[in-house]
Formats: sequence, structure tokens, C-alpha cells
Amino acid sequence: MNLQKKKILCISGSTKSRSTSLSFLQYIARSFEGLLEVEIYNNIGILPHFNPELDNENLPEKVKDFRRKIEIADAILFCSPEYVFSLPGSLKNAIEWTVSTTLFSSKPVAIIITAAVGEKAFESLSLIMTTIEAIVPETSKLLIKGAKGKISSNGIINDEKTQKQIDKTVKSLIKNIDNDDKRGTKFRQ
Repeated sequence: MNLQKKKILCISGSTKSRSTSLSFLQYIARSFEGLLEVEIYNNIGILPHFNPELDNENLPEKVKDFRRKIEIADAILFCSPEYVFSLPGSLKNAIEWTVSTTLFSSKPVAIIITAAVGEKAFESLSLIMTTIEAIVPETSKLLIKGAKGKISSNGIINDEKTQKQIDKTVKSLIKNIDNDDKRGTKFRQ
């Protein structure tokens, strides 16, 4: 077994500096600090609007940096709210900057949606990750409904069931990193 810490890039789908999604990612970073090297990317709002004409030698430096972080990570964990029954536009924009690459192809990914309801964002992010061939088994997906009610005003998760669900999801992601048979999730029709 590899004892080196796995590098996990946690991408917050919120542009707020103190969001519910960020609180959940901070919980993960604290809970798994002995096992994982967690980097929280809370800067999707600084990425320029996706423009395929810039997706070449004119690639903006902020996009290059974002892509590098994805490339060197052993796995990616998304934690996002739901806006108007969909993904936040900034998160979709960030992902669009990777579509012309193979950065997510066969990359282990976990999805956590923290929302009042969240089902549409959950479905949308799952579909996008499947489309770009990330490895996202059902055990690496979590929908946390009523998320704001499960954390305290100072950002601490106060719901034990939710903590256990998050821990299980992260452990599934770790298992997928160690899986030698890395093949992207396939469409089911």
C-alpha cells in the first residue's frame, strides 16, 4: 500500500468567500489531514468567461494555473450549491475550460452537492463528469439536502449522519485513487 499522502483538489462551486460548500470542504481537509494532502480551490469566480478562441496559445494564466492543479491532483472533489435548479454558472464555466483537454479522463472524482434540494445540480454535475470520462462511481456521489441547517454559524458540521456520509464518500474517492483499473464512467442509455 502506498503510504504517501494522496493529493486531492477540492473545488468549491460557490463564489462566496464563506459558503456552505467551503465549510464542508474545510471539514474534509481537517478530517483527512493525516491521510490526504487537500488543496481547496475557492477561486472559480476569477476565471474568465470560457472562450474557445482563447483555448490555445492565448490561454489566460489563471486558466493555465487551474488546469495545472487538476493535472497534478490524484483526484478531484467537487462541493457545490445549486442555483436556480442547476449548477452555478461559475462552476460550469470552470469545467468548460477543461473540456478540450483530457484532464478529467480516467481521473477519480467525487461529487458533493450542498443545497436546500440540490437534485438538478447533482444530476447535472454527474452527467458532465460522465461526459468527460471522469471516474465517479455512485459511492463517490453525495447529495446533502438542507445543507445550511447541518452546519453551525461558525462553519462546523453539527449533524453526525452528514459527517458519516461525507467520510464514506471521501473514503470511496480514496479507494478509486488506489484502483489500478482506471476507466472513465460510461453513459447508460
